Amino acid sequence: MQMTRFFLLFLIIQFVHFLATFKLYVKAGRKSWEALIPIYNAIILMQIINRPKWWVFLFFIPIINLIMFPVVWVETIRSFGKNSTKDTLLAVLSLGFYVAYINYNSDKLEYVKGRNLSPKAGLGETVSSILFAVIVATIVHTYVIQPFTIPSSSMEKSLLVGDFLFVSKLHYGARVPITTVALPMVHDTIPFVKKKSYMFNDDISKKETSILNIFQLPYLRLPSFQKIERNDIVVFNQPADTLLDMDNFSPDRNYYKPIDKKTNLVKRCVGVPGDTLEVRNGCVFIDGKQTKLPARTKLQFSYTIKFRTQFSSYEEVSNILKLYDITDGIAYDAKSGEYFVQATEEAVISARNNPYIESLELRKNNKEYRDSKIFPHDVNYNWNVDFFGPIYIPEKGKTIAINVDVLPLYKRLIVEYEGHKLLVKGNQIFIDGNLTTTYTFKQDYYWMMGDNRDNSIDARFWGFVPFDHVVGKPIFIWLSWNTDGKGINKIRWNRMFTTVGGIGEPRSYLVYFVIVLIICSAYNRYRKIRDVKKE
Repeated sequence: MQMTRFFLLFLIIQFVHFLATFKLYVKAGRKSWEALIPIYNAIILMQIINRPKWWVFLFFIPIINLIMFPVVWVETIRSFGKNSTKDTLLAVLSLGFYVAYINYNSDKLEYVKGRNLSPKAGLGETVSSILFAVIVATIVHTYVIQPFTIPSSSMEKSLLVGDFLFVSKLHYGARVPITTVALPMVHDTIPFVKKKSYMFNDDISKKETSILNIFQLPYLRLPSFQKIERNDIVVFNQPADTLLDMDNFSPDRNYYKPIDKKTNLVKRCVGVPGDTLEVRNGCVFIDGKQTKLPARTKLQFSYTIKFRTQFSSYEEVSNILKLYDITDGIAYDAKSGEYFVQATEEAVISARNNPYIESLELRKNNKEYRDSKIFPHDVNYNWNVDFFGPIYIPEKGKTIAINVDVLPLYKRLIVEYEGHKLLVKGNQIFIDGNLTTTYTFKQDYYWMMGDNRDNSIDARFWGFVPFDHVVGKPIFIWLSWNTDGKGINKIRWNRMFTTVGGIGEPRSYLVYFVIVLIICSAYNRYRKIRDVKKE
C-alpha cells in the first residue's frame, strides 16, 4: 500500500514536471513529449542544462533528491539566460514554480547551448557550492559514517559522557532513509528552534491516513559485510520512543515516530537472535552459561556508600569519589535512606581504603521482587534489573509456540514491529483474524544493555531491538570532552582517536593523525610553491 502511494506520487511529480517544462524542452531543440517520460525526461534535461547524466541517479537517493531539486531549478533557468541573483532566489523560494513561469513565457527566451557552467552571479556560485557540499556530506552521513555523541552515562566506563564517536553505517548495512522529507544531517529536532526536523504526522491514529505520511519509504537496507555479534557495541533507534520527553518511559500510545527518527542510543548487544538470555544477580547468562565479556568492558554496579564524617558540600564528596574514577555522582534512595554510587569493582576495592569512607556494599534486588517498570510489564513476570528472564530472543524465520502466557513477551513485537493485528479472546489468540498457536518471526531481534548496569534504561525496560532499528557500529572516538576538566584538561587526550572495539587497552592514534596532517599540509604547500615557480 505504501509503495503504491509512493508510485502514484512519483507519477504526479512527472506530470507536473511535464506541464512546467515542455516548452523549454522544445526551445532547447527537443520534443515536448520527452518531458513526460519518467527517467528519460531527466536524462534529456541533464543534456539541456549541460550537466552529467549521472546526476539523474541522485534524484533517487532519499534526502539527497530534496537538495537536487533546487540545484536543477537554478541550472534550468541559467540554461535560458536567467543568471541574476533575483532569478536564483525566485527559482529556489518559489519551490521551482518560477521554472513553470518562464516555461509559459519562453517566447522571448533563447536557449544557451554549451553555456559556461560558472555562474555569473556571485550568489549563484555560493548557492551551488553550498548545495553540493551539503549533498556530499549528506551521502557520507547517511550511507557511510555518522558522528554520534555519548549523551548519558549508561555505558560508563566503557564509553564516557562527552565521547564523540564515528559510527560506521557500512558494517551492518546502511539503512535507506524511511522519512524522505527531512532536513539533511539533522535527526528528529532542529537545533535551537526545537521543532520537528521532518514531515510526518506523529498522531498514531493518522499514521496510515495522513497525507504527510505518503512520503515514507518502506524499510530497505544495503548489503552488509558483518553481522552483529554478541557483545558488540551498537548504535540503534530506541524502539519504545513514543514520547517527546525521553526521561519519561511510559509509552504514549497516541504518539508515534518513524523508525529512523526515534532517539539514537548506544548500548552493548548482550544477546543475538536465537539466544536464550537470563540475568542472574546482575550477570548475563546465554543458554545457561555466563557471558564472557571483552577485556575492554568495564561494568559498573550500584554500591551503598557510608562515610565516617559529615561533609559540608557535595563538591567535597565528589572530589573524594573522583580520586577513584567514580564520576557518576552520588544519589539518595528515599526508601532505604541510603546514599549510593555507580562504580566498577576495581574502583570500589581502592575506595574502601579511603579514611573518609566507612563502607561500600553492593546493592542487589531480591529474586522475588517484581519491578513494574521492567519488561514485559506484566504481573505474571516477577522480574527486575538484577534477576530477569529467561527469555528467547527471536530469530528471523524461526517459529515458536504462542499462548496467553508467553504472549506478553512478544505482543509488542507482533503488533508494532511486524505490523499484525492481534486479538485475544479468553485463551485464544487471533492474528490478522486467524486463530493461531504458533508465530514465525519476520526479522532478527537483539538484546541491548548498558555497561553501567544499575544506571541504564535498556532492553530490560523496553524489550527487544528489531534489526530495522539498527543504525551502525561505533568504530573510533575522535574527541572526548570532559566538562569537569579545566583548561587543556577539558579534552581527554588519551581517548582521542582510540578505537571502540579491539583487543587490549585502548590505544590513541592521535600522534599518527597529527603526523599525517602535517605531511599533507607540507605537501600542499610544496605544490603551491612549485606551481607559482612554473608560472
